[in-house]
Amino acid sequence: ADSFQKKCLHFVSEVLQYCFVRLTMVRVGAAPTLICLYQGEKMAGKKDIETKAEELLQPVTDAQGVRIYDVEYVKEGSDWYLRAYIDKDGGVTIEDCEAVSRAYSEKLDEADLIQDAYILEVSSPGLGRQLKKDRHFANSIGEEVELKLFETMDGEKEFTGILTAFDKDTVTIQAEGKEAQSFERGKLAVIRLTVDF
Repeated sequence: ADSFQKKCLHFVSEVLQYCFVRLTMVRVGAAPTLICLYQGEKMAGKKDIETKAEELLQPVTDAQGVRIYDVEYVKEGSDWYLRAYIDKDGGVTIEDCEAVSRAYSEKLDEADLIQDAYILEVSSPGLGRQLKKDRHFANSIGEEVELKLFETMDGEKEFTGILTAFDKDTVTIQAEGKEAQSFERGKLAVIRLTVDF
């Protein structure tokens, strides 16, 4: 009987975990963020999830008058995060994040995209936004960026300059008073817009 009770409790726990849904507003730095915890079906591969998640997000952002900046699915500690970064001229608001998050969570639930519990965050990309995709680089030509390398180059790991060019393999920056430098994209740990205060 004791074993049967344990099995019943385990089953109820699994059901409750599957059905668990919670929305709460938080603020991370200056960027408004809406967080939603829930579960769905898992789709194989982190990149596959990101690609499909962005496809699901597109009609939502179109309807809300904002743009997709990026979508990432990452694990931090014991938690998985699906992060959707949205943008628009003049900057996004908390209301934008809330509207997108509610509509987006419905799309994700319908698609049964991810099996494991995860945290959905919808926010602006922030001032010091990372450049990851070709569209990010294209929109940032002429802007000052800072980049960090996985390994040192000429004794340095960090460089700052104006983004002047890019292609599928390299990124080129021009620092004041120096010759233009090109870096292999595969060797970049991170590249982001410089934040001036």
